[in-house]
Amino acid sequence: MAISTVAIMGTGAWGTTFAQVLADTGVQVKLWGRSEETVAHIRQGANPKYLPGVQLSNRISATTDLKQALQDADLLVVAVPTQTIRTVLNQWKRQILEANVPVLTLSKGIEDGTGLLVTQVVADVLGLPERQVAALSGPNLAREIIAMHPTATVIAATDLELARSIVAACHNDYFRPYVTADVVGAEVAGASKNVIALAVGAAEGMGWGINTRATLITRGLAEMTRLGIAMGAQADTFAGLAGMGDLVATCSSHLSRNYSFGLRIGQGLSLGEATKRSAGVVEGARTAGPLVDFARSIGVSMPISEAVRAVVETGVDVNEMGQRLLQRPAKMDGWRLQNL
Repeated sequence: MAISTVAIMGTGAWGTTFAQVLADTGVQVKLWGRSEETVAHIRQGANPKYLPGVQLSNRISATTDLKQALQDADLLVVAVPTQTIRTVLNQWKRQILEANVPVLTLSKGIEDGTGLLVTQVVADVLGLPERQVAALSGPNLAREIIAMHPTATVIAATDLELARSIVAACHNDYFRPYVTADVVGAEVAGASKNVIALAVGAAEGMGWGINTRATLITRGLAEMTRLGIAMGAQADTFAGLAGMGDLVATCSSHLSRNYSFGLRIGQGLSLGEATKRSAGVVEGARTAGPLVDFARSIGVSMPISEAVRAVVETGVDVNEMGQRLLQRPAKMDGWRLQNL
């Protein structure tokens, strides 16, 4: 299938940035959003709330009517916060099903209460076969991509024909997509790396150095891999762009909302103050609880994620979080948890 027109649900930084990627590849893009003000700005070629100073392509339009956005679309891209996806899709279910298009998700996380990954939420709400829903993941910081800094990404889909079509629609001279059939692995990595980034940011905020960061990234990768394998994912996925690539980017840049949120907490700001200073939804803070609950339900240990949850949900001091992790019993190195 050829993709020439795309509808995107969500007018935040990442949804708008991906619209620009598609437009730069020659695709016509119609963004849908709730805010009349944001939609009006996009129609004028800008999104100053989320991407100040950026001139958008004239191939990008915007509307508050999803039915209008879906008209003639070959693909629907979902770029709204994970915990709101079910509500938004239910609201527009009839229009989406009438459009009869495959779905690509940009959102990352695990749904609270169900433990479902984003593609699973989409398939559940819309009654679609999972092969009709793909996911995009990787080291994709919106501000760098909108500035055309070279990056790679991963299109995860069990239907390789759908994956190839999406690749053709977004592959340009600064954005290179790879493909995997391991949708579960790509999504588990995308959800859990945000939680690890929050821990890394908190460590830096407390004044801890590169050794601490490397430790948290490496052991964070181990717990991501454990969870993914327990859910049927492939270990190789976590060594690739959707795993290690996205983890390193999210844990290393002040452009990452999750890392920056953790940094503010580590510097002594309250959860409320850190939230107010965030430019958008901090998925790591919202995903920590559902992630840990699901991991516990299938017997997977995720100590760093547990510590983050204790901070963002029960107000445990970040210093205490660090002590909890350091005082754990000694283990063998590697992603498997093996006692000495």
